Amino acid sequence: MRTVPKAKEMPLKNKKRLRIGIVGCGAIGSSLARSIVKEFPAQAKLTSLFDIDSQKASRLAKTLGYRVCLSKTLERLIINADLVIEAASAASALKIARESITRSRDIMIMSVGGIIGDYKKLTRQAKTMHVRVFIPSGAICGIDGLKAAVCGKIESVTLTTRKHPKAFSGVPYLLKKKVRLDKIKKEKVLFMGNAISAVKAFPQNINVAAILSIAGIGPQKTIVRIVASPDLTRNTHEIEIRSNAGRIISRTENVVHPDNPKTSYLAVLSAVATLKQILAPLKIGN
Repeated sequence: MRTVPKAKEMPLKNKKRLRIGIVGCGAIGSSLARSIVKEFPAQAKLTSLFDIDSQKASRLAKTLGYRVCLSKTLERLIINADLVIEAASAASALKIARESITRSRDIMIMSVGGIIGDYKKLTRQAKTMHVRVFIPSGAICGIDGLKAAVCGKIESVTLTTRKHPKAFSGVPYLLKKKVRLDKIKKEKVLFMGNAISAVKAFPQNINVAAILSIAGIGPQKTIVRIVASPDLTRNTHEIEIRSNAGRIISRTENVVHPDNPKTSYLAVLSAVATLKQILAPLKIGN
């Protein structure tokens, strides 16, 4: 009688490693590159790096032991990747996303403020090209609750961001209004309005507003308060969600990234967590 081999005796099919290319080799891009090489060697391969400052990309490749190629153009990086990670800037995020999707590549977007006005178009384009767009939760908590609540009926979403006045130095919006940050001795509201206006006024400081509005009720309806607080040592984000499912309140006090004080460490870790979700068979959270 012919016997059927046991399942454990059957050969395992070799799975192809996910090819990842990173655009932008600053603090966030460098941290993600090191995580991919060290934490996911069996599931993913960092194939290429690109930065408009070629020296940054070269230095990062050197720290990785030159186990990754340097792409001379954005186009070449996209061609050699299954997943593109944008870690460049809000000014270039939309272009990188469009080119990646056009070439049928999945993309993870870190500079979410750069796509806030076009995320619906990107979503339609991604659907047409059968690719996925990943947006990590960044430097805030509560996104899972918001995504669940939006399936019901949301009354309001409000974000209050507090940072030390020095964190807002050089912001054109404040320079135009002649706000003297060095004269702020107690809490001062610098801005209050919707998310799309907040991102335009503070493109380097309020990426979380873009993430929150895309996950929830949109940038026009999401309310943002930006506060300068001289007593703070950590950037703080408070979120209040009112819906027919209940009231959700979250508060996140961020430790800054060790390589870049303008970046929250949690923002980088959220990207690593997103990558784990992409690569792992078990998906947790919505």
